Amino acid sequence: MWGIHRRKTRQIHVGSVPIGGDAPIAVQTMTNTNTCDVEATVGQIEQVAAAGADIVRVSVPDKDAAEAFAKIRARVPDVPLIADIHYDYRIALKVADMGVDCLRINPGNIGKRDRVAAVVDAAKHNGIPIRVGVNAGSLEKHLLEKYSEPNADAMAESALRHLEILESHGFHDTKISLKASDVFLAVEAYRKLATQVDYPFHLGITEAGSLRMGTVRSSVGLGMLLADGIGDTLRVSLAADPVEEVKVGFDILKSLHLRHRGVNIIACPSCSRQEFNVIDTVNELEARLEDVNENLNVSIIGCVVNGVGEAKEADVGVTGGGKNLVYIDGEPSYKVDNETLVDRVERSVRDYVAKQRQEDEGEDGASASPVEGSA
Repeated sequence: MWGIHRRKTRQIHVGSVPIGGDAPIAVQTMTNTNTCDVEATVGQIEQVAAAGADIVRVSVPDKDAAEAFAKIRARVPDVPLIADIHYDYRIALKVADMGVDCLRINPGNIGKRDRVAAVVDAAKHNGIPIRVGVNAGSLEKHLLEKYSEPNADAMAESALRHLEILESHGFHDTKISLKASDVFLAVEAYRKLATQVDYPFHLGITEAGSLRMGTVRSSVGLGMLLADGIGDTLRVSLAADPVEEVKVGFDILKSLHLRHRGVNIIACPSCSRQEFNVIDTVNELEARLEDVNENLNVSIIGCVVNGVGEAKEADVGVTGGGKNLVYIDGEPSYKVDNETLVDRVERSVRDYVAKQRQEDEGEDGASASPVEGSA
């Protein structure tokens, strides 16, 4: 049986979400609205939360945005929010008192040690963690002079230097990111630092690109690290709708059996042997089943070459051939024509989920009864 042995880290909390230790790997995203547009930002936070985002980061570039953040916080009280701070440490001090769940600072541009120290004091006072965000594109000048270019050694040294500052103030409620747009640079930096500290890591390939290229680049980089057991939370950075970042993040974790959310559709690429239009069927089912959060494997294969084998391993499976055959729990269940295929399979998936929920509720009730009786 395949398995990934995760790196042992200390645990922190971003709001109600545990990060590190034995906690599930959290999926984050970031709003791309104007933070001062409270309605648009709240709407986007609600959308990504509905898509499954555990944590949402919001850019707070100035005092006006900080004032808007207070209103946003009040509108989405149950969504853990991270304030993204660059350059002006006073903004971090301001939002620290506004109910933010984590401060993200880039040590390369936050300023002198006393300014970092002020941010640390504010975080300690409010009981919130800090993410030290090291980025290959904004390393400190002395490190660039020392190493002549952004590299893994420079990034790890930057992280260690700022961890030492936090630790000198008795602060250990920290997570770290070492992001770069180059996959190999980011992976090497994370691997290097992983051997030196036990802080939880936030993974990301920064400025990864468009929906297609960014998904590929992030999947490769994050997949390499996650397979090594490195990573406690992640963000897939895409020049796209943040909802897509959440979907891709969960798909990466799902592919590595690290976390499961929603329907996992297994589909053939299709060829002339297909008995129905596989591509249209998969796209339609994926769109219709986006609201299903339960972990479920659905196999959509256009012919009998691999269709029967895949269907027998899936919760719900379809194999083309003459009249398409639908399997439930690995057993043949019914035949269906092309015209009603999508409707019937959707119904089978929803019936399967309803049955799962009933069984889960029954198990919960059975386990709860003795406790209630003994009380």
